[in-house]
Amino acid sequence: MALAALARREHSCLELRRKLSAKGFREAVIEGELQRLTDECLQDDGRYAEAYIRYRAGSGYGPVKIRVELKQRGIDEGLAGRSFAQADIDWQERVGTAWQKKFGIVATQFKERAKQSRFLQYRGFTSDQISGLLRSEY
Repeated sequence: MALAALARREHSCLELRRKLSAKGFREAVIEGELQRLTDECLQDDGRYAEAYIRYRAGSGYGPVKIRVELKQRGIDEGLAGRSFAQADIDWQERVGTAWQKKFGIVATQFKERAKQSRFLQYRGFTSDQISGLLRSEY
């Protein structure tokens, strides 16, 4: 079951644990299977985190939101930090792409600029990234 899930896409150890538990497997069986998959390098939380970061960044989400999502998927902060460093993503370019896709035009009124800023915050970009973008666009 776990191997079939990994054949479709990368999963974190926590995700696999939840899937196996939902199927009714005992905890001892789950532990053994997860250990076997880790030993055979079929499951790796670091590899999963990198793939997840690239996928979500490509979908227009920022580092703050992605970190929260990784934590929900059982990836600790240290591993997430290393994965972000290895992913080597230009977040300033990503915030610009997300802004361009959603708005595309420069807002002249404060209310509209605030709306654009809130959207980018919701998407998980930092205030520094957002202010850098909005300063360069205005």
